[in-house]
Amino acid sequence: MRARVVAARRGARWLAEGWRLFRVSPPMWITLVFAYWLLMSAVSIVPLVGVAAATVLIPAFSVGFMSASRSCEQGHAPGLAQLFAGFRENLTTQLRLGGVYLACLAALLAASAFADHGALAHWMVAGQRPSDQILRSDGFAFALTSATALYLPVMMMFWFSPVLAAWQGLSATKALFFSFFATLINWRAFLVYAAFAALITMVIPFVLLGVMSLALGAQPVPLAALVFLLLVVLLPILLASFYASYRDVFAPPVEP
Repeated sequence: MRARVVAARRGARWLAEGWRLFRVSPPMWITLVFAYWLLMSAVSIVPLVGVAAATVLIPAFSVGFMSASRSCEQGHAPGLAQLFAGFRENLTTQLRLGGVYLACLAALLAASAFADHGALAHWMVAGQRPSDQILRSDGFAFALTSATALYLPVMMMFWFSPVLAAWQGLSATKALFFSFFATLINWRAFLVYAAFAALITMVIPFVLLGVMSLALGAQPVPLAALVFLLLVVLLPILLASFYASYRDVFAPPVEP
């Protein structure tokens, strides 16, 4: 198994491919996203261990969305059972990856705590928003910047590793290694992908907000409605684009 170096413009193509895969069955994609959200929310509310357990399950669920994308590529609507594909394909390794992911997040949040006395970490873990004074502080800005920078190599390690473990049978260590260097050698394509993804996630919200403002007139636009529309439109496309990047960089996936 070898990773290919693809042209930079392919990064934009991955998002277009995500849209094409989403169009195969929008209702099922929306169902899968909401089922995932409900399950993760249910796990997260378990006292003491909920957030950690939900984090450990992320790699396994990501394989489910990759499986759904593969079905769409073959012209078939995905089924709800595919959301749990990662629990049937090398589950032990998926849980190990989840444990490593949890440890990485804990480490970078702990590092950010030196700058803002744990405000960002408390927000991410407990969901309690810091005060406006803290949000405007230089310490919080530095903590957010450093956490983002530290998350970049973590994201590189986990971009492909769950699906490499599930479909290629790699160990957790090998999957993390191949994922990191596959993204590194394709940094141009991923840079283009990130730029277009940022453009879409920033432009579409403003467009939706403008349309809703015109439709509602002087009435305030409910933020929950905007978040709902974004979840429906953008998240499935982004999830499907992950599969497009995998298919481009690695050999076509082998049927499990």
